[in-house]
Amino acid sequence: MVEGPVGWLVVDNEAKRNALSLTMWTQLPEHVETLCDNPDVRLIILRGAGGSSFVSGADISEFEATRATADAARSYDAINVAAFKALKTAAKPTLAMIRGHCLGGGLGLAFACDMRIAAEGSVFAIPAARLGLAYPVEAMADIVEAVGPATAKRLLFTASRLTAGEALTAKVIDELVPEDALEDRCRVLADTISANAPMTLKAAKLTINALSSGAPEDMAKAIAAAEACFTSSDFAEGRSAFLEKRQPSFTGQ
Repeated sequence: MVEGPVGWLVVDNEAKRNALSLTMWTQLPEHVETLCDNPDVRLIILRGAGGSSFVSGADISEFEATRATADAARSYDAINVAAFKALKTAAKPTLAMIRGHCLGGGLGLAFACDMRIAAEGSVFAIPAARLGLAYPVEAMADIVEAVGPATAKRLLFTASRLTAGEALTAKVIDELVPEDALEDRCRVLADTISANAPMTLKAAKLTINALSSGAPEDMAKAIAAAEACFTSSDFAEGRSAFLEKRQPSFTGQ
């Protein structure tokens, strides 16, 4: 769903606290790509349907059919990683709007987003140790990058739930707001980001990700994106707007 500059990515499985089925995991990268390809979209917000859960993780009721053997688990993990990667490498900024349960793979999706804002009363956990499964290395890397090794170990070793306040202190989330102010706060932030130059945002995200990954090919993409900014019409518009003391109107070109 697209509203103005915001592309809404809604996980809709309220009967199971927005747990993701294998089909939903598989479809997520396609939905992210569709929003990224839409020129009207400047920012993607990931949220859960309804008012009680963000994403409560994978649908465990499917595990006997989808994850019962080592081969099946590897295939399932690859699908998970593709979903996380779609958000992490999306060409446009991504924001997790968290209300209620943010558990397991749901927290993995939140960590794959660029920003995380949560409502008071939200709860966070990675219960893998209580299920006897292991998270993919790529997903673990996102956790460690977001909160550091110590907090990552706490989350994984204890499988305990963090309150919203504890999550803010541990830097699991970036901002905590009253429950009834969550959507308004996310929309305000979306408007602020959407008013800025899209090519600059893309270059910034590519560069930050490249610095984290250390991969030469990622750095090459980041350098190319930065150089493209200086030959863009948006750069000319930014200069003109500054000199004319007005708000710039960026087109992403």
